Amino acid sequence: MPRRPADTGAQRVPAAPADADSSRGAAKRGDTGPQRAAQRDDTGPQRAAQQGDTGPQRAAQRDDTGPERATRRGDTGPQRAAKRGDTGPQRVAEGRARPASRAVAPKSEPDAGHGHGHGHGHGPAAPASRRVRLLLIWMLAPLALATVVGMLVLYPWGKPSPTSVVPQGTPVKASITTTATGPCLAQGQVQVGDQSDPNAKPCLTVALTMTDGPATGKPLQLTVPIEPSTPRFAAGDAVVLAYNGGNAADPSSFQLVDFQRGTPLLVLAALFAVAVLVLGRWQGLAALVALGLSFAVIALFILPAVLSGENPLLVAIVGAGAIMFIALYLTHGLTARTSAAVLGTLVSLALIGVLSAIFSAAASLTGLDDSTSTLIGSLGHGIDARGLLLAGVVIGALGVLDDVTVTQTSAVWELRRANPDLSWRELYSSGLRIGRDHVGSAVNTLVMAYAGAALPVLLYSSISGVGLGALLGSEEIAQEIIRTLAGSVGIVAAVPVTTVLAALIASREPATYLSSTTKAVPSHP
Repeated sequence: MPRRPADTGAQRVPAAPADADSSRGAAKRGDTGPQRAAQRDDTGPQRAAQQGDTGPQRAAQRDDTGPERATRRGDTGPQRAAKRGDTGPQRVAEGRARPASRAVAPKSEPDAGHGHGHGHGHGPAAPASRRVRLLLIWMLAPLALATVVGMLVLYPWGKPSPTSVVPQGTPVKASITTTATGPCLAQGQVQVGDQSDPNAKPCLTVALTMTDGPATGKPLQLTVPIEPSTPRFAAGDAVVLAYNGGNAADPSSFQLVDFQRGTPLLVLAALFAVAVLVLGRWQGLAALVALGLSFAVIALFILPAVLSGENPLLVAIVGAGAIMFIALYLTHGLTARTSAAVLGTLVSLALIGVLSAIFSAAASLTGLDDSTSTLIGSLGHGIDARGLLLAGVVIGALGVLDDVTVTQTSAVWELRRANPDLSWRELYSSGLRIGRDHVGSAVNTLVMAYAGAALPVLLYSSISGVGLGALLGSEEIAQEIIRTLAGSVGIVAAVPVTTVLAALIASREPATYLSSTTKAVPSHP
């Protein structure tokens, strides 16, 4: 019996009658091929038209013609046949032709950049192209050189470290054994009867044991007036005394000044470090190292330079630049997006410094609050109090600026890598829309930080009984207002400034280079 021909998609070939008996059976039934088709009103073309399933139509519905399917699968007819050892004539002869009704749907292609191995949004940033690296070097090298030169020029080389002209005493540690409240008596005095003045304030007599210093292990008794501003000492407290260098056996050589807080601070610092390491791992370790180096810049450069008489604002800008280079590159890596964040932070810091200087001069701020007055009295010479105020504004805004600029550059880079066809203007517009959501929270963070630091001043001013205008115009409140608003303007400006810088730099990346660095490799074949 002859084999049935292959049933291709473009043409359904009717099966031939097997033998003469079949023809006779059909004649008896009155149901030859044409008659049967006529009875059903279902010829081959009509049936195909009713089903809407001709070969070309079916291929068009699947959008999967033979050449296109073969091209996507990388599997042309001869190649597929060669792989299977199954050429066309052999397949027909063996009756292995695939029916059209069993056509296999095309294999879906993995989405580039979002395959099983995830895409560009995860993992470290790709290195910048050579064109972008050269551009960033030309832009950042002069700024880094200016920062280094500024630190070398402003550092007080060869100058003696300034000391306080007001004796502060040497701190020594002690432990309180007992306390008693009574009249204020000098050392050696004894009260006879009840002759105390009812209007006199009581004193706290404290018995201590020295734990270090010149009288280690020896008992000591001190009398402390009880004032509203006096700490409340109790038995068992670990305290700090100020030793003036006199006779260690004389109680007048010591003064009770504060509590010992080393252990709680160390425990909290250890808890903070563990939390950062557990969440951030290696990047958390880099952030902790950067934090330590930032404090080193403050302690070893900014403080000595300001105390030696240099301009506090200039010192703060140079020191903030050094902190920014160290913290950003160490935490986020030596990448193009980090470099764009550095540029945005520098521009914003300069803007904050200029605005603070202009409006503090316009508002006639002196910067002479209680802490600054105490500092000047201890130094024994004058210091630029207004510059010290401006330096605090710059350093205080640095942490929030880092957060804003890094977020903006990362957003722009991801937009560019997701769609390399975007121009710098389109990158800027999209990045700016992202930045608007960040501005509100960042400004609120800065305002609350300054308000919290100035809370005692706010409370004192609120009970002074003056009007709101006089309250806001006072030295203490006005300097906090300028500090907050100047820093907030800098943060707001950091969004468009950083976004446009990042867009201009990211748009310099060749599209082919971005495609090669963002292509994901699936984890499974």
